[in-house]
Amino acid sequence: MDEHRLFIGGRWVSGGSLSEVRNKYTGEAIGALPIATRADVEEAVTAAERAAPAVAGLPAHRRAEILAKTAALIRDRREEFARTIAAEAGKALKYARIEVDRGITTFTIAAEEARRLHGETIPLDAVPAGEGYFGFWVRRPVGVVAAITPFNFPLNLVAHKVAPALAAGNTVVVKPANTTPLTAVKLCQALEEAGLPAGAINLVNGQGGTVGEWLVTDPRVAKVSFTGSPPVGERILSIAGIKKVTLELGNTSPVIIAPDADLDHVAKRCAVGAYYNSGQVCISVQRIYCERAAYEPFVERFVRASEEMVVGDPLDERVDVGPMIDVREAERIESWVQEALAGGARALTGAKREGAVYRPTVLTEVRPEMKAVAQEAFAPVACVIACDDFDEALRQADATEYGLQAAVFTRDLDRVFRAISRLNFGGIIVNDTPAFRADHMPYGGTRRSGLGREGVRFAMEEMTHIQMVAIRLAP
Repeated sequence: MDEHRLFIGGRWVSGGSLSEVRNKYTGEAIGALPIATRADVEEAVTAAERAAPAVAGLPAHRRAEILAKTAALIRDRREEFARTIAAEAGKALKYARIEVDRGITTFTIAAEEARRLHGETIPLDAVPAGEGYFGFWVRRPVGVVAAITPFNFPLNLVAHKVAPALAAGNTVVVKPANTTPLTAVKLCQALEEAGLPAGAINLVNGQGGTVGEWLVTDPRVAKVSFTGSPPVGERILSIAGIKKVTLELGNTSPVIIAPDADLDHVAKRCAVGAYYNSGQVCISVQRIYCERAAYEPFVERFVRASEEMVVGDPLDERVDVGPMIDVREAERIESWVQEALAGGARALTGAKREGAVYRPTVLTEVRPEMKAVAQEAFAPVACVIACDDFDEALRQADATEYGLQAAVFTRDLDRVFRAISRLNFGGIIVNDTPAFRADHMPYGGTRRSGLGREGVRFAMEEMTHIQMVAIRLAP
């Protein structure tokens, strides 16, 4: 077991008591990281604040070079990163490798966007009061960014906060999930090796209710970027004070299937979308609405695709579905499924727990108020629901307090545009699942799914402010 340290002000430092990180399948201790004290967090913010002028003053090409070199270092260590993710997060190795590739892409895009950050001229003489003035605006970094990240993508969701923050000239204090901090340690090592100035990236570790809140409430932090649950997002908004906040929260991702869709393709895509990373994805397939003509043939195919998923040790090359993040989460979804079954739902496959592993589960004959339908499952469970027609499927899909991403499978353009106009979600995915995400697209939700947008360019806009310049010309 390797003992790691916090990264503060360009130095690897010891903190409070050690927190063990365990392999989520075997339970074996694979690493340890100190829990940050209040003094550690204050020192990290101080280091970021002191480094902010120098980082903001780095020319764009230099920021781009550092980010590109970081991407190259991650690429060189691809298998090391992937195996760390698989062990500490329980993510199947095949998907851990994909996450590493996406992390490389995110840093590469950030390197490109660092060169493109710019403002615009404003024709001030468009109004009488602006006559004789020349106007333009530029984007300036906000300063210190607190990046609070979840366990389910311990590299790429850290990258989606750190890379755009640095590309825009900010400094960062990152607090990864305390269950999966080892990947973030490796990322900080790569950033240090890439030549990032001391204090530009700082790593602290600990619980959200302590370390996270110390960061959020520090008045020197100008921006909080958080990915996690809606209750925690609400808590952040209530205590943050006057600062920028981006929240990427939950979803009960719906899929709508029309009879003209290729049901073999849909079933396979939905199985991957529902079960990869054990369903612990904000945009994991959860609610599937089928027009009645497609319902039975789809269910047959979907159950078969679900049962073909290989469940087991995520470090096994053959495995599709590993453990959930801990036994408590597996017990939670087990209780949700049992509640649904007691209320009349049917489990066509799965509905079995083995320690922290929960087998891919298909539920039918569910009701809208059941937890497995109404709340974010964040588990390998999908509910299939028959609808009389496409409009009814749209209505039920939109009947949620969340609004991150939704999906529609159809060849009919009329149906596509009806879905776009009637579904109140941050993203509408056509002929693929809501689990689709390209790392440069604007990504974020409506309603209780959050505030603001990620995707490198869009995150950079959230991590900068506009400075207007008006110059009175000589008469």
